[in-house]
Amino acid sequence: MKPKNITSTDWKLLQELYPNIDIPLSKLKNNYPIQYLIGYVDFYHTKIKVNENVLIPRFETELLVDKTLKYLQDKNYKTLIDICTGSGCIAISLKKHTNLNIDACDISNKALELAKLNAKDNNTNINFFKIDILKEIPKEKYDCIISNPPYLTKEEYTSPETKYEPKIALYANNNGLEFYDRILNISTNILNKNGSIIFEIGATQKNDIINLTKKYYKKANIITLKDYNNFNRFIFIKPKN
Repeated sequence: MKPKNITSTDWKLLQELYPNIDIPLSKLKNNYPIQYLIGYVDFYHTKIKVNENVLIPRFETELLVDKTLKYLQDKNYKTLIDICTGSGCIAISLKKHTNLNIDACDISNKALELAKLNAKDNNTNINFFKIDILKEIPKEKYDCIISNPPYLTKEEYTSPETKYEPKIALYANNNGLEFYDRILNISTNILNKNGSIIFEIGATQKNDIINLTKKYYKKANIITLKDYNNFNRFIFIKPKN
């Protein structure tokens, strides 16, 4: 019998993937993410493979891609880096809809393996590389930096399914601000003149990240946009040179 919290489409996929439906049902009863059982998600008109080595792309991140594409329309940018790329969903979706030269990085070898596979499956040419962004700095300079980094604190409530996702992709120190602070810091070295920094953020982090931005850029145009639930979720930063 189909569980109430599963759509008919997903249930049909599970039945096709698992002739012995008892196997995924036992996992689903323990809040195992259905996306991992199916093996992929539909993300901004793109099929992205997922497994326990990467965070499952959310609707909010789809909206980030959509708003980023609109933001970039009047920018003559040529290069972009996606920091903490995970499954590669942001980089791949942006590459499919722009002519940007895109780099994408992560600390996890297993995440990068899957991201490279996703890029190949979607016929997108992206340069993936491993880096510990908290300790190292990318060698190139970019017109745009985009990131949906870890931003949860360990005290924050998360849905039961989250326990199966990689902790390294979820949690950050300094009240969840660790990666934003670091990326803003290194951006002073790797962001080209007239470039932009784009973040997905936690629902309560807007003011903290604006204050962090002012620590590194005394003058900047800062745009904050909301998600589907009316939470402040995206920040677009354009330092004034």
